[in-house]
Amino acid sequence: MQESILVIIMNNKMEKNMDLSSLNSIAQSMVAPNKGILAADESTPTIGKRFATIDTESTESSRQTYRNMLFTAPDISDYISGVILFDETIRQATNDGVPFAEYLTSLGIVPGIKVDKGAKDLPMHPGEKVTEGLDGLRERLEEYYSLGARFAKWRAVIEIGDNQPSMACIDVNAHALARYSALCQEAKMVPIVEPEILMDGNHSIETCFEVTTKVLDHVFKVLEDQKVALNGIILKPNMVISGTDASDRADVATVATATVKCLSENVPDEVPGIAFLSGGQTSEEATAHLSAMNEMGPHPWQLSFSYGRALQAQPLNAWSGADENLKSGQDAFLKRSRLNSLARTGNYNPQMEEVG
Repeated sequence: MQESILVIIMNNKMEKNMDLSSLNSIAQSMVAPNKGILAADESTPTIGKRFATIDTESTESSRQTYRNMLFTAPDISDYISGVILFDETIRQATNDGVPFAEYLTSLGIVPGIKVDKGAKDLPMHPGEKVTEGLDGLRERLEEYYSLGARFAKWRAVIEIGDNQPSMACIDVNAHALARYSALCQEAKMVPIVEPEILMDGNHSIETCFEVTTKVLDHVFKVLEDQKVALNGIILKPNMVISGTDASDRADVATVATATVKCLSENVPDEVPGIAFLSGGQTSEEATAHLSAMNEMGPHPWQLSFSYGRALQAQPLNAWSGADENLKSGQDAFLKRSRLNSLARTGNYNPQMEEVG
């Protein structure tokens, strides 16, 4: 009887180790050298706003056309390692009828899925948010896995303001990120952990450094409390950067130095990679900052990108909702992806923006 129990315990340990090895392998693929993650997980209202800027109606058909343009761009797998999808998108297919997740997988690109339900007002804390979506998440992750997703994303929103963020705001968002991460790993999916400190405001880069330090320190404490395997996650943080309305915004070198210092002090070495969000930076700023940081390497983790607007703004404008512009949209997307690929090794130069 005791031998049978021992065998069961040993088998369980072996299965757990295999799962963690698989998670680490997926995470490593997501931050593969010279590549990054395309964040194409805009909600229907958000992409509707983006389409409005190019006078294009947002319909299920037009959204499929746009995502198909991006995902089927020639040689996309040279620069893109993973794609974050939205619920609608993971259920859609290419023009040839191949489900998007299956198509991306065939290219060696890891499909992922946004699973949070958005940031809502935090009760008793005016101006602060907490991300919701834990209810029913275990079952949703099972379905998304069956649809081909191998990682997930959950975004916490932290805003800098007068006496903000509060410790209560940091704590509830860290707890939600950790609960989500544990559920992801249980479902054999890599969690992207995204605690975003917004650029909105006139705060200094020093204030951003202090808040980012406080948030990352607490997030990793709670992740460890929830027994999340750190070698099976990807961190998606903001860069340490001046507020959008700051009177004296820090330059590229200062942002790179401050960001690397903050991460070095707060992110454990066993985390496979850090895939930055662009968070309102221009396409050019996001690429320049990433390149400057990688030029400072080597680092204990891969420094990569998980950009939405910074990868999509230019192709969206090039396409402008017209079928005859699909190739122009793909060309713009490939150029942006290639420049960020160069930034992965610190070899980006702003003069490259002028070359087609």
